[in-house]
Order: sequence, then C-alpha cells, then structure tokens
Amino acid sequence: MMRSQILSAMLLALLASAAAMPPALAQQVPLQDKPFAEHKVVLQLSDGDAKKQALVLSVANNLLKAYDPDKVAIEVVAFGPGIDLLFTGSERRKQVESLIAQGVRFDICLNTVDTIERETGKRPEFIPAATPVQVGVGQILFLSENGYTVVRP
Repeated sequence: MMRSQILSAMLLALLASAAAMPPALAQQVPLQDKPFAEHKVVLQLSDGDAKKQALVLSVANNLLKAYDPDKVAIEVVAFGPGIDLLFTGSERRKQVESLIAQGVRFDICLNTVDTIERETGKRPEFIPAATPVQVGVGQILFLSENGYTVVRP
C-alpha cells in the first residue's frame, strides 16, 4: 500500500509540474480548413527582392492553375525582409489579395514587425487579410510537421 501511495504522489507531482509549464508554441495559427487538399505547400518568403517576391506569387498562381483550389493548400510565410510584400503600400497588394480570395493564406511574422517598430519607432501597417503569426520560421516548422512541403522559390 505504501508503494502505491508513493507512485500516486509522484504522478500527482508530475501532473502538477506539467500544468505549471507554459504552453509550447508549436502551433502558431490553426491549419487551413481544406479537408480535401491532396497537396499542401508552404512557400517561404524571406527576401525583400522584388523579383523573388514576384516569383513566390507566380508559384502560388501556378499551383492554383495546376490543381483544383480545393485540392491544394498553399500558405506563404513571410518573415525578415520578405514581409515587405504584405505592407499596405506594396505595389503587389492586389495580386496578394487576389490569391487570398482564391484560398492562399499569407502569414506575416510578428517578430519581424516588432523588430521594425523597435528600429524605426513606427509599427508598419500590413494588409488586413494577412494572418499574423508570432514566429514565421516556427510556422514553417509547424506546417512541415503537419504534412506541408516547404518550397523556397
């Protein structure tokens, strides 16, 4: 009887310590609701170069043409200089919003936004339809762990 009490006390202590730990930041935003998606692609955008950004948009467009939009889940994760594409004043804003309307999700890294605000004293404004995630690279990792193929055009 003493042994079972010790084991019970240890189990309770373990559960209590687990409950006291902060939650893991594995999932930043929920996965897209695309139950029939046969293909899942995450496009990494970490470059501020206009040609690279145009290439990411082109790849997303080509995927939508090649596959039924219900059969493909596309997520663009922008961090570092890549978030320029998602600023409200971006010259490619209409292209981004058109892709969003077709089911492509654009994630913007809040760590990068916070860094810009600290360095410039002004928080950059981004397209309202962009999905804020705390850690862009963490979102890519989360998606890759959930069946997405990572592509860096």
